Amino acid sequence: MKRKEDMVSRKCYLVDAEGKILGRLGTTIAKLLMGKDSPDYTPHVDSGATVIVINAEKVKLSGKKSMTKSYQSYSGYPGGLKETNIRNMLVRKPGYVIRHAVKGMISKNKLLARRMTRLKIYKGPEHPHRAQSPILLEVD
Repeated sequence: MKRKEDMVSRKCYLVDAEGKILGRLGTTIAKLLMGKDSPDYTPHVDSGATVIVINAEKVKLSGKKSMTKSYQSYSGYPGGLKETNIRNMLVRKPGYVIRHAVKGMISKNKLLARRMTRLKIYKGPEHPHRAQSPILLEVD
């Protein structure tokens, strides 16, 4: 069992989202960010990895989600509820779709914000993290 004072050595993973289903991709990324893939996982220690996602705009949706799923934002004023469907969101902000799915799968505690900062999402196939020599990870 790890203590939170112990040094944590982090791995860096590269995930290609092209043709992958959003939910399955999200669960895999959430496990890596929380560190549940390591044998010495401890819930109160932030021992997760850094995850780099490329080709975020090419993620797939299962079922009828492309027609029915929508995101809501409320300004706080009367009549200030805005709704955007997922197809438009994938065109405008593809990183938001993946980030929103992953955030919903990570445990809600003090470590959530710190874990989400280690998630890097890029629209195309290029990313500026070559120096970290990320491990290519295949997701089903």
